[in-house]
Amino acid sequence: MGSRQLKRLQGKRNDGAAWRPARLWAPLVLASIASLGLSSCEDSARNAAVYRPIPIQAPTPVVVGPLPLSSAYRHVTLLAAVPADGVGLLARQAQTTFKAGEDDFQKGDLAAARQKFDEALAVLQASGFDIQYEPRLAQLFGQIMQASHDEETVAAQRISGNGQAGQPTSQDELSGIDFSPEGIPNGPVDPRLRTSAEGEVQNLPHDLPLTVNDSVLAFLNFFGKTPHGRAVVETGLRRAGRYRPMIERVLREEGLPSDLMYMAQAESAFQPQALSSAGARGLWQFMSFRGKEYGLEHSWWVDDRQDPEKATRAAARHLRDLYQMFGDWYLAMAAYDSGPGAVQRAVERTGYADFWELYKRNALPKETRNYVPIILALTLIAKDPARYGIDVEPEQPLLTDTVQPGHPIDLRLVADTIDSDVDTLRALNPQLLRLVTPADPAFVLHLPAGTADEFTAEMDGIPPDKWMTWRRHRVLEGDTLRSIAAKYHVSVMAIADTNGLDEQAALEPGDKLIIPVAAQAQTGPGKLVHYQVRASDTLESVADEFDVTPADIKKWNRLRSDKVVRGTRLTIYLGGTTPPGSPAPQVAKPALSVARVSATAAVPAKITPAATSEAKGVVHHVRPGETLWSIAKAYQTTVEALRAGNQFLFSRPLQAGDTLMILPPK
Repeated sequence: MGSRQLKRLQGKRNDGAAWRPARLWAPLVLASIASLGLSSCEDSARNAAVYRPIPIQAPTPVVVGPLPLSSAYRHVTLLAAVPADGVGLLARQAQTTFKAGEDDFQKGDLAAARQKFDEALAVLQASGFDIQYEPRLAQLFGQIMQASHDEETVAAQRISGNGQAGQPTSQDELSGIDFSPEGIPNGPVDPRLRTSAEGEVQNLPHDLPLTVNDSVLAFLNFFGKTPHGRAVVETGLRRAGRYRPMIERVLREEGLPSDLMYMAQAESAFQPQALSSAGARGLWQFMSFRGKEYGLEHSWWVDDRQDPEKATRAAARHLRDLYQMFGDWYLAMAAYDSGPGAVQRAVERTGYADFWELYKRNALPKETRNYVPIILALTLIAKDPARYGIDVEPEQPLLTDTVQPGHPIDLRLVADTIDSDVDTLRALNPQLLRLVTPADPAFVLHLPAGTADEFTAEMDGIPPDKWMTWRRHRVLEGDTLRSIAAKYHVSVMAIADTNGLDEQAALEPGDKLIIPVAAQAQTGPGKLVHYQVRASDTLESVADEFDVTPADIKKWNRLRSDKVVRGTRLTIYLGGTTPPGSPAPQVAKPALSVARVSATAAVPAKITPAATSEAKGVVHHVRPGETLWSIAKAYQTTVEALRAGNQFLFSRPLQAGDTLMILPPK
């Protein structure tokens, strides 16, 4: 905790009355269920030697000394001294950072916007204020959450349709539920449900305390009796089979109770690509700033929050830190949902380090009050689905081989090589945001089980610098070199030379050929696409997304202004190729002469000594508005050649101010 310690947790309430065990009699507040992720998961019988039953005890007051604060929780520390207008000061500080992020977002600089949005959230988290009950902070928090979500969505869908759109979370699936007037789904709870649930707690092994009270029973009733609730649970039960062995293993390795895995049901329904309305991602629904605290990187190419195992390990370490802070698993779960600052302040305000007491006193946000009962209800159902009339077959666990390519590689080439398909590879590697792996030697690519040896052997025949462009083709009945060449828009000679064949050679069905696809043929310059403008788009951000210039977009769409209106459908030609019948965009094309390059105002370049003495290339400093395509055209080279000579372009997009080495075409 912060400098203020809990001094009234010696069995007494704040008013001096003797403490009594908490029991919930107030009606449930379920209106916020739509903001929670609800699902369930299959669970087989546990080994009693590993999973020890824990006796259920009534809540007792907790004596809390100085709680350890990890360095990762700087945002939890309470302000040492809060000014009279502390809320106003905090709001102004967060608003300034947030506004700077909005400016970056409008400019199309998503990375800078994301960082500032995270900083603004961290400022609010650091305060310890209960944001829900401070109108100014609540409104600002909502604005930042919406902006973060917009940034996440745009970032995930960029790059000519290669981006990966997030899947809706289970809380979005429940957004249309109609609740009973009493606030309890499907009316009063059958008394027999309590008896059954209490019997389950006594007979089934578990390594977290399982409480059966009115709030838990209400959610058991909802999940077991309402059609929508049952559908959510059954979906989660099926998906859980994929990841349950992995999650249990990671929790065990991190020294945590295995029953914590049921939090992932409530968070995402076991969807690795789940994207909440607040911008949280993955199985464990990490926000960007929280993920970074636990090593989950988010780059142009990869989002580790969508890596099932990395995210599970990060969640386990976060939960372990929260448990060390609060000494109670229910409070740790609540802190996972609303942030440790909110729970810490609720404990200090009421004097009770007990979740059910905080629940009864409305000391926690509404969604957090429901979060723990939902997890408990899902845990009970997952341990014994038949008891609640649910019978589904879980999916089989994911079995994969892993390889480290060491170089960027197109997933289409991987699929061709191992006779798989891109959809399967993306399902096995949900952290990839593009069709290309990052230029990170440590990156681990998951392949279908039993295919690693084939992948390694066949990739040896393709130079690593061609992994981004070349393809493989399995010969079908009736295929000829000419028909294959026509399919991939390459010459018969190119295929024959690459594979050591005669141009007239007959092909055997089942054989695999290496197809030396040219970079420009694969990216499809000149291909027409139609793009609908989003609310957050600018002319510059759309141009950057499709690697063209704002001037091109204005010319193709006859725009007179630099502003684009939401909902407008834009015509875009990939690669900047001008449509037939239109005058070609005027782009300077200097020769690779040192004198001409250095003297050309349209493409300024600083010549390195190596370039001058050996004519191996020139250095180009990127100006605002330039794209890889415009630079490649200016120097009469290709985008692929630019990437090959500037490896950083595989890990992030081109930015103004970058320095490129321009190599002469071979």
